Amino acid sequence: MPSESDKWGWKHVSVFGGFDKGSGTKRWKCNHCNLRYNGSYSRVRAHLLGFTGVGVKSCPAIDRSLREAFQILEEERVAQKKKRTAGSGKTGKRIRTSQPSVTCVWKTIAKEDVDDIVARFFYADGLNFDILDSPYFLEMTKAIAAFGPGYEPPTAEKLSDLFLSKEKAKIEKAMTLVRESWPHTGCTILCVNQSCRTEGSSYTNLFASSPRGLMFLKALDINDGDVMDMFVDGLSDAIMEVEPTNVLQIISNLGHASESFEPLILSKFPHLFWSPCTSHSIHVLMEDIAKLDWIKPIVLCAKGIEECILTYHRSSLSVLIRESSDPLSTKFAPSYCIVERIFKLKQALLGIVVSEEWKQWKLTIQEDVLNVETAILGDNFWSRACLLLQFFEPFVRLLTTLHIEKSVMGDVFNWRAQALEAVKSKGVDNILLNQLESLIESKWDMLFSPLHASGYILNPKYFGKGQSKDKTVMRGWKATLDRYESDSAARRVLREQLSSYWRLEGSFGEEDAVDCRDKMDPVAWWENFGFETPHLQTLAIKILSQVSSVSTYQETWQDNEFLCQAVANRLGGERVEDLIFVRNNLRLHCQRKGNSRSSPSYRSQSSSPPSGDKTWETVHLDQMKGIVNIHNIL
Repeated sequence: MPSESDKWGWKHVSVFGGFDKGSGTKRWKCNHCNLRYNGSYSRVRAHLLGFTGVGVKSCPAIDRSLREAFQILEEERVAQKKKRTAGSGKTGKRIRTSQPSVTCVWKTIAKEDVDDIVARFFYADGLNFDILDSPYFLEMTKAIAAFGPGYEPPTAEKLSDLFLSKEKAKIEKAMTLVRESWPHTGCTILCVNQSCRTEGSSYTNLFASSPRGLMFLKALDINDGDVMDMFVDGLSDAIMEVEPTNVLQIISNLGHASESFEPLILSKFPHLFWSPCTSHSIHVLMEDIAKLDWIKPIVLCAKGIEECILTYHRSSLSVLIRESSDPLSTKFAPSYCIVERIFKLKQALLGIVVSEEWKQWKLTIQEDVLNVETAILGDNFWSRACLLLQFFEPFVRLLTTLHIEKSVMGDVFNWRAQALEAVKSKGVDNILLNQLESLIESKWDMLFSPLHASGYILNPKYFGKGQSKDKTVMRGWKATLDRYESDSAARRVLREQLSSYWRLEGSFGEEDAVDCRDKMDPVAWWENFGFETPHLQTLAIKILSQVSSVSTYQETWQDNEFLCQAVANRLGGERVEDLIFVRNNLRLHCQRKGNSRSSPSYRSQSSSPPSGDKTWETVHLDQMKGIVNIHNIL
């Protein structure tokens, strides 16, 4: 008869009474959740494996991977028991019985020795230390520890074949709910360029984004052959995989290359929208505003001042210089931010240019810094900089409240309207205000998708904002209908149903519908109150379900290195595609579960230069923290 100590479950509980007491019933406490029970091994097993109906609860502290490892141990225990019953002297363990000493060694090894072995593995194979932060690495180590001595990892052949196929099948099954949601909400195809530093090549990652989640579709190798045909064919295949009727728009960060790809894709799928990335468009718009005739000289002067002062401090042995940049300035409004930064440092700059150290430094350089001195010591630059900040501040302040990556289609129109109203309230000269409005009007259709206009119309939160009298908004609505619906009769139905929405006819005029406009998610609002206008309801749900920016995905995936060529050659084309599919969707799953430590954005944010004396650069960063409060000092 096997002893009680042969049963793996006893290793995971603390028993109040030994195995030699002669009784199968014992008092025990789970080492994972600290729950206490009375009972035999059958209850221990049920608690650890998640069985019910035997008077114990499933252990809440055991995750899926650990429970699967326990299941393997249980299957081996049962197999061993059957073999003993059959009179066989062999065991079902993966470790041979002729090597009992191995078990003893691994039971008594110290944690420090285990750490040495793990470290040696990383050093010998040149692995990235960030792997230690991967939840999958932690899951693996727990599972191996739970299995105990004798575990033998799968072979390379099985990893690249059997287990890869199993993992891909699991992922595809897990993404079923995402795929099933596409006919209802539609989805956006995201094209994210990625450069492989080790190979010196570029790839384009294709994702399908919807409210249910982000799914990696495929990666396009655009380094060899006809790039145009390869990209168009690859993107077309992805659209067909998702189903063309489920795709509403495509957003890319391909730059000028989009101008070549767009007409070819839209000729195949005429109902799709090729939408500019909202983050990039706002950046371009803000920089275009900074190029207005009366603003540009102020920005150039501020840049000249900063460059001169940085050069001065680099030459000073008493100052430690560290180059840095602020995410907001580099992403949306660098021209505004540099003027704001110089303006806040006015008193410090005045002190610098009259100091003896500055005078001595001027004698050692060839450049003429008289213009910089004049700008700092005079009033003209400071008064014009103050006016610029008054002019720009509403746009930048509202950008901090507009979460681009999570914004709903149409929010950018509300940002524009609020910013213009705020500029008007500051009493800015009408001529300057007209220049601003003319610039925005001339650039808007080129920079922003017409879906934004339709989203601004259909979002119940913005009901009654005068959209029907805004020619930019209505022009965007017309462009949306012309592309979305090829049949004129169907377009007429949509226009009629929009009028019903605006007139509060039927369910739109109900008390709950009016009360919940700004209290419910806009998609949920249309699902509940748009049933009397089904065609408009379908369009509204699809538009309001889309993302508008690709920048967050570009930042997240910028260090996601593509497989090296040696690995690709060894696996073969089909297996490489499967491995990339599995790897990237596992990473997305990790991010959805909140394991941000595995993402590059976490690593970049968590790393910072060593602290030191406050310098021009650290003052730069300190001042940037108060960017939205500039109006308090104007």
